[in-house]
Amino acid sequence: MTEMIELPMGTSDRPRIIAVANQKGGVGKTTTTINLATALAACDKKVLIVDLDPQGNASTGLGIARTARERDTYAVLCEGLPVMKAVQPTVIPRLSIVPASVDLSGAEIELVEQGRREFKLADVLHDTHGVDYVLIDCPPSLGLLTLNALVAADAVLVPLQCEFYALEGLSHLMKTIERIKRALNPRLEIQGVVLTMYDKRNNLSDMVAADVRGHLGEKVYETVIPRNVRVSEAPSHGKPVLVYDMKCPGSQAYLHLAGEVMKRERIAA
Repeated sequence: MTEMIELPMGTSDRPRIIAVANQKGGVGKTTTTINLATALAACDKKVLIVDLDPQGNASTGLGIARTARERDTYAVLCEGLPVMKAVQPTVIPRLSIVPASVDLSGAEIELVEQGRREFKLADVLHDTHGVDYVLIDCPPSLGLLTLNALVAADAVLVPLQCEFYALEGLSHLMKTIERIKRALNPRLEIQGVVLTMYDKRNNLSDMVAADVRGHLGEKVYETVIPRNVRVSEAPSHGKPVLVYDMKCPGSQAYLHLAGEVMKRERIAA
């Protein structure tokens, strides 16, 4: 099993927690989580990814073998394992991860019977000292795991694919975020919406981008993540695209996105 990492002290006792969420699958949540985290780490931030998707794609995309995931998010949420004992290093300096395994798929059923079931993740993330940012890679649903992420988070980052039905699913997510803010987590805010899989050769991408910006205004990041083959190839090598091919358009877009995220964080602070 991979040796547990001891994280160096960060700039504050409490990290900024950002949930990367969208109930639709295939919109670039995991890709955005991995590469945004890598870009933030490259900006000298100490970053922890919490893989909350039972598919464990964020863990795979960072080179964590499935045989090295005995200490995972399931053990943290359902078995009482202290979160820092589940943290594993990655090949990226200053970037670590709490991996996920298929066991997590049973967590929603097990948590239903427990008290404070919506606060399980929030409670354990209090112990993530020495980290600047925690990025939570949410599953493609609005179930109990995503609910835990939104209750634990300070902000939500929403990847949105440039496709015809983009706004339809987004409205449902926005309503869910507002309900959680009113009932469970008053500090929750929308950090921003990032347009992903943008194809400049396709007029539909321009139409969707204009439509989303018309509805959400400044909530939409200026940075747009292009559809890029190098971004698609990188996970099969267990690397973020920023490591796999630093100069490709996808890598450059994620670096710009990290700059926007940090700028918004400074304004929020």
